[in-house]
Amino acid sequence: MSILLPSQDMRAEITVPVLVIGAGACGLVAALSARAAGREVIVLERDHAPSGSTSLSSGFIPAAATIFQCAIGITDTPAQLAADVLAKNHHQGDAAEALLVATAVGSALEFLSETYAIPFEVLQGFRYPGHSELRMHAVPEHTGAALHGRLLQAAAAADIEILTDAQAITLFADAAGRIHGVRVRRPDGEQEDIGCDALILACNGYGGAAKLVGCYIPEMADALYFGHTGNQGDALAWGEALGADPCDLSAYQGHGSVAHPHGVLITWAVLMEGGVQVNADGRRFWNEHEGYSEAAVAVLAQPGGIAWNIYDERLHQLGLTFEDYRQANDMGAIRTGADIAALVTATGLPAAELSAMLAETAALAAEGGTDRFGRTFDKPPLVPPYRAVRVTGALFHTQGGLRVDADARVLRRDGSRLPNLFAGGGAARGVSGPSVWGYLSGNGMLTAFAYGWLAGNAAARL
Repeated sequence: MSILLPSQDMRAEITVPVLVIGAGACGLVAALSARAAGREVIVLERDHAPSGSTSLSSGFIPAAATIFQCAIGITDTPAQLAADVLAKNHHQGDAAEALLVATAVGSALEFLSETYAIPFEVLQGFRYPGHSELRMHAVPEHTGAALHGRLLQAAAAADIEILTDAQAITLFADAAGRIHGVRVRRPDGEQEDIGCDALILACNGYGGAAKLVGCYIPEMADALYFGHTGNQGDALAWGEALGADPCDLSAYQGHGSVAHPHGVLITWAVLMEGGVQVNADGRRFWNEHEGYSEAAVAVLAQPGGIAWNIYDERLHQLGLTFEDYRQANDMGAIRTGADIAALVTATGLPAAELSAMLAETAALAAEGGTDRFGRTFDKPPLVPPYRAVRVTGALFHTQGGLRVDADARVLRRDGSRLPNLFAGGGAARGVSGPSVWGYLSGNGMLTAFAYGWLAGNAAARL
């Protein structure tokens, strides 16, 4: 089956103003935006029940100058958020794009709150790596699954039709590149065509396609994939067939703190607030404050691709404020040592090296010192009882994708716009630049919400 067919081959029984492929955060925000503008919307979802990368994520969205920040006295600006994004990607990302999404994301969250009563709050107590202000927004449950659930509830209340078990396999386009509809395949093999005036690609990236991962990010070819297997690069393939401009395909979000073998995310907060990572030899191997994305590479480079997060009871209590961490704790992933000897027994780490590491970091914390990796220890020293969790590095999602304009309209290689094709989230190029180290915490949700909001509004205008 061809991924692209001429529009005259389409046999659609229905046509809608706005058609969205993908019922994750980006697709649902786009659908809610278009629906609020008075347009009928259909969302296509390949799975039996919508899940995807949003549900697997922490569900934290960076946004600046929001009413939620103002309510707790935080002064922030989109320009500062954009500056943080660019600082993290070493200014190898597009400055105009960074400012665009940094400006749009706050409007998207306030729109969802005001129009659909989705409650957002600002996470307090610690800043994620690279952020100059407290600006991570979340729903009260502090999970991606809860965020996704709130968006699905809003879609149901807005009478947005979500067709599940409906995998988009073919786009119908004319010679000018205008999309006229989509062919959908059902699990039993039946196919149907649905026409549209505007199409929004919100079907994420290519993290689930092993061949593409091996091609564009070979260092993660054998890593645990912590994203949704449905992320097969469909948007990339459709876009390239239409002459679109794919950019930064080597960019991705990794994570260096997935409990192994339990497969549960361990919040990076325990490391930002004083915890450390050691390898199987009991030695630290990098600056844990550089970022959890590049941590995937650092951890996978250790013997066996394994590290241990070492922290204490204070940080364990912080971890318990996160649902993922509570799950890991309930599964027995978190180990306890009343003293160093007990920690050695619990982890199997070498006693001499572990003792030396804890003594060194305690001394650094006491004086606010900076270690050989460039990390400054400005948090309380670790004290018994100790906690530890065995972790590995993982690929979460890709950050490269189709280049889009200020309306999230897909651009051709010559810079011209495709007539009615939009993209957001993992389907569009992100703001992380060309590599793993450019990922600022929350960049995935940043572009999902910002481009979803922009695409939904622009598609509605068409």
